[in-house]
Amino acid sequence: MKRIFLFIIVNVLVLTTIVIFTSIFGVGNYITSQGIDYGTLLAFSAIVGFSGAFISLAISRMMAKWMMGVRVLSPDDPNLTQDERWLIEQVHSMSRKAGISEMPQVGIYDSPEVNAFATGPTKNRSLVAVSTGLLDRMDSDAVEGVIGHEVAHIANGDMVTMTLLQGVINTFVVFLSRIAAFAVSRFVREEMAGIVHFVCIILFQIIFSILGSIVVMAFSRYREFHADRGGADFAGKDKMIHALRSLQNHVDMVDDSQTSMQTMKINNKSGLLKLFSSHPDLDERIARLERS
Repeated sequence: MKRIFLFIIVNVLVLTTIVIFTSIFGVGNYITSQGIDYGTLLAFSAIVGFSGAFISLAISRMMAKWMMGVRVLSPDDPNLTQDERWLIEQVHSMSRKAGISEMPQVGIYDSPEVNAFATGPTKNRSLVAVSTGLLDRMDSDAVEGVIGHEVAHIANGDMVTMTLLQGVINTFVVFLSRIAAFAVSRFVREEMAGIVHFVCIILFQIIFSILGSIVVMAFSRYREFHADRGGADFAGKDKMIHALRSLQNHVDMVDDSQTSMQTMKINNKSGLLKLFSSHPDLDERIARLERS
């Protein structure tokens, strides 16, 4: 389940590219002879911040396919296996139940990990992908629960909600990084101030983006509980609980070759790592579903 990680990484890259471009061409001149024009800086930060978030959203499905090596299944392909055709039917059936008019693309990516994700810029331009490890190690009821959970993310419009939140976070990242960079540049020689200011903008932006991701991850964990309830509605409560219990039995089945993705694995985390986890503890998710 990597959609949030993919979104954040792409967002940081897009945001940094925009910042470099605007700095080179002198766009958004917020520094005056009296210091920082905070009104201009805030407007500039909002434009850059939300542009980065919405660009990331627009290319999220394409980037997910590329980064994860997703093989999209076509319902019209006569060479589909029985399991592949069943997977498409389940995704489409639950999508119709969720009121999604344009069926999501369905894909499989080759990995031993037990995982799945959903992404896309809108409900009608979405993708549901599952790993080969999930299909090999889970029974059909558990797979249905996972599919229901992912379809619920699409039906809830979670990616758009995350985009709006990321846009707000980006705005503060751009705003605060420039204030901090300006302050640091005041402590060096005048001929070095411009270079120091530019470098510090990039460094502070990365640091503040990491801190901002804590807020994004906290909201992501909150959304997972809602997606679990949606999965229970679409696939059945028993199947959703069974899927989560099955995940507990396979939390160690992760793809170690994708070290950059480790923060988004389904495995439970402890200590400070929980702050950067996109998913709540599986025991808590199961307990909430059983009480509902």
